Amino acid sequence: MESLFGKKYVLREENPYCVKCYESLYSNTCEECKKPIGCNSRDLSYKDHHWHEDCFHCFQCKRSLVDKPFSTKDEQLLCTECYSNEYSSKCHECKKTIMPGSRKMEHKGNSWHETCFTCQRCQQPIGTKSFIPKDNHNYCVPCYEKQFAMQCVHCKKPITTGGVTYHDQPWHKDCFLCTGCKQQLSGQRFTSRDDFAYCLNCFCNLYAKKCASCTTPISGLGGSKYISFEERQWHNDCFNCKKCSVSLVGRGFLTERDDILCPECGKDM
Repeated sequence: MESLFGKKYVLREENPYCVKCYESLYSNTCEECKKPIGCNSRDLSYKDHHWHEDCFHCFQCKRSLVDKPFSTKDEQLLCTECYSNEYSSKCHECKKTIMPGSRKMEHKGNSWHETCFTCQRCQQPIGTKSFIPKDNHNYCVPCYEKQFAMQCVHCKKPITTGGVTYHDQPWHKDCFLCTGCKQQLSGQRFTSRDDFAYCLNCFCNLYAKKCASCTTPISGLGGSKYISFEERQWHNDCFNCKKCSVSLVGRGFLTERDDILCPECGKDM
């Protein structure tokens, strides 16, 4: 309640205070030195914490952070350089710190500067383009194909993924087709004739013998059994007596022109 005539004072909510009373009632306490931040000092704040201007410095290197970018860790102030050295990722190629805010590339737990993430062969930055890792190195797709990829025996182009091996030669799945119907053979049963691959349907229709009974092809593939007699063939299930339809597989039989008969039915011949 002392007179303020001729003295310095501070207004708060339109009420005048002498400097001593104002500082004791309203001044913030500095996080660093724990002393009040007086009216004549610059009050720097961050997330409800306050510092004197001279106390606002990096926790590690002690350099001033006034008007400079900074980070925090465990409520401690750190300059960008100290924070990066302590906590930021290191480039897998140059081993230097990847500064916060700079663009970095990541793959399988490793990080690179954008300019360090390059193709092992052409040394050009890979960026967001597709790449293929091999032997702890990364290659852009064109370089990988030139250096490592096998070439399809049909189209002569590189095989980068998947592929089929036939007669010890590499093929694209899309190039390995039936010689007859041109359907893709990858993932299905097939056979060959004169080194040409065929699906089972085409092979049977073109080359398989026909059953003397049902006239459909006898593939003989996959262990299926058939009966052969005097240049005629039958599926096992079709080799039956013409009259009584009993199976004649493993039994004696008689022939009457194009028909086959069991001994019982053959008695009437």
